[in-house]
Amino acid sequence: MSHTSGRGAGRVAHRLVLAFGLLTLLIALCGASTLIGALALESQRDRIIDRVLPAQEDNVRLLNAGISAQRSMRGYLVTGDRSELADFRAARESIASVSGDVRAHEVLDEDDLTTQQRQIEAYLRVADDQAKSTPGTARAVALTREASRRFNAFEVTNARLDDQMSEEEQRLEDRADTAIRAGIAGFGAALVAALALAVYTSVRTTRALTGPLRKTERTLGRLTAGDHAARAEVTGPEEIRAVARSVNLLADQGDRLRAVEQERQRLSTAAKETGIRIRDRLDVGYVLDEACNGIGEVLAADYVFILLAEDGGSGFPLARVWSAERGMLSDDERRGIPTLPADVVRDHYRRATPWLVTDLPQYVSDTRPIPGAPGSFGKTGMPAENRAAAAALGLESAVIVPIGVGEEPIGVVSVARTSADRPWRPVDVEFAESMAGGIGRALHTALLYEKESGLVDKLRALDKAKTDFLSTVSHELRTPLTSIVGYIELLKDEDGEPLSPSQLRMLDVVDRNANRLRALIEDLLTLSRIESGAFTSRKAPIDLRQLVVSAADAIKPAAEAASVRLETRCPDQPLVLEADGEQLDRVLMNLLSNAVKFTHGGGTVSLRADAQDGEAVLSVSDTGIGIPAAEQEKLFQRFFRASNATEQAIPGTGLGLTIVHTIVANHGGRTQVRSEEGRGTTITTWLPLTGTNGAAGSA
Repeated sequence: MSHTSGRGAGRVAHRLVLAFGLLTLLIALCGASTLIGALALESQRDRIIDRVLPAQEDNVRLLNAGISAQRSMRGYLVTGDRSELADFRAARESIASVSGDVRAHEVLDEDDLTTQQRQIEAYLRVADDQAKSTPGTARAVALTREASRRFNAFEVTNARLDDQMSEEEQRLEDRADTAIRAGIAGFGAALVAALALAVYTSVRTTRALTGPLRKTERTLGRLTAGDHAARAEVTGPEEIRAVARSVNLLADQGDRLRAVEQERQRLSTAAKETGIRIRDRLDVGYVLDEACNGIGEVLAADYVFILLAEDGGSGFPLARVWSAERGMLSDDERRGIPTLPADVVRDHYRRATPWLVTDLPQYVSDTRPIPGAPGSFGKTGMPAENRAAAAALGLESAVIVPIGVGEEPIGVVSVARTSADRPWRPVDVEFAESMAGGIGRALHTALLYEKESGLVDKLRALDKAKTDFLSTVSHELRTPLTSIVGYIELLKDEDGEPLSPSQLRMLDVVDRNANRLRALIEDLLTLSRIESGAFTSRKAPIDLRQLVVSAADAIKPAAEAASVRLETRCPDQPLVLEADGEQLDRVLMNLLSNAVKFTHGGGTVSLRADAQDGEAVLSVSDTGIGIPAAEQEKLFQRFFRASNATEQAIPGTGLGLTIVHTIVANHGGRTQVRSEEGRGTTITTWLPLTGTNGAAGSA
């Protein structure tokens, strides 16, 4: 079959070579005939142009020179003007040179040229005699008749020669035309033969080629349409057989690539699902378990080993061992498997590539180094305990990938197989590296979360201890402080002995600082209740105007003492709130005391209350030191104090606005601060009015 096809291919090739050879020969013959005809035509044209036409022209020149000589001589004989003789002599001299030119072209017969030469010379001899005679004499008349006779003979010969040259020119042109027609005929015949041969060869070759090509084309169409099982029939000439074999080879390669792509897609889907599972919870144990199960099932491994660095990174003990047959091995079984040496892990991590080790049994039997292995494994071989563990588990091959973040590894992921019949493919190694990277990131996040959770628990415990301490200390301080304030009041009542003015001033100082200390303790207790979640409000209908007036009266002495003017403005209609009166009074006193405290003497503090859009609007403005713009976002943080207040040594704890913000928020309101350093501050709160008052206020 193959031999027959080969012979067919050979015959086709022979026909093509023969046909194209003949076609080339015919084309060459066409070209040769055309060239020969062109050369012949060129030769005839050259003879006409280079010899015949110049000879005709020189012959005409000779006639004109003779006529000029005759005319000059006749003019002399008629007029007796001797200047005509000069013209005659000039014409006579040119006749000799022109006659030589006519002879040089070698177109006319030599005898004819000689005859013409003798005739013109005979005329010139008679003309010379005429030049010597006297015009009008009988001799001159006789010579004139003789000269005319001889010149006429010259003219007749000259005309005959001119006719001969015209005939020669025509003959040459006829020969050229004949050569052209012959060339055209030959070229046409050769062209027709070449075209006939081309058509014949094309038909025969097409019949030999189109059948197998159509079959191959149909196969390509089926492959393009998705029929991946289609294969081309290997028939026809060898060239087409080679094309068919190439098509089949490409189809087979496409099947292999599709199989690899399908496997890659399967691995990718499974790897994504595993990645989603291991990121579902920030628990190290959960991540390890899901990682072992996921990577083991996806890559069809017999064992999965995950090692994590110890604290300080001195070693890499096994954290999990998974078996395809038994699942997660127990802690006792895991502890029986030795870890990888730290130098091997670190060297491997620096290489940043997965390590594929095959034919493990040959390296288990002795301590020979493993070619290309990292660290000591590549220098001195595997330690005895590692070789023993690999032999006990029956490991045949493994893919080992270090995991980590930054410059130090946090562990190793290793997937192993126990059968030499299932080697690791490049796609397996690729996905082992990819999944190990995802496991490493998930473990890193889980480890950080575990550490942060422990730190958060410690901080929460510390914060609770601090809160409990503040609460306890505040309660313990409140009892003796109450006694101090009580005894101050008793002393001021003067039930005992009268006090001197200086003693009263001292009692005022003690009383003022005791009240200040009591306010601080109340702030600490309030903060403690806020942080513990025990802060609540006992709400009841109250008129905000009454609280404003009461707070203004309470802060007035402090404002007068600081030389600060206090302005108050309230609406005529009630501002009824569902609120805790004591807490709102606390808000007012904190805002007013801060405003007075941070306003220099001569400044103004304004307290305003109004209703707007169903809300009570309470604002406290001052012309004090203001708050730096960069620090205003921290105002409601506990213990925060503005830098300019600290620089000016203005006392305070940084708790007032924190408590204000909490109380307002607890009442369903909001707080806003507008301040400009050096020009003052305005703190505005919005609190919801009861239904009736809200409507009125909005109106």
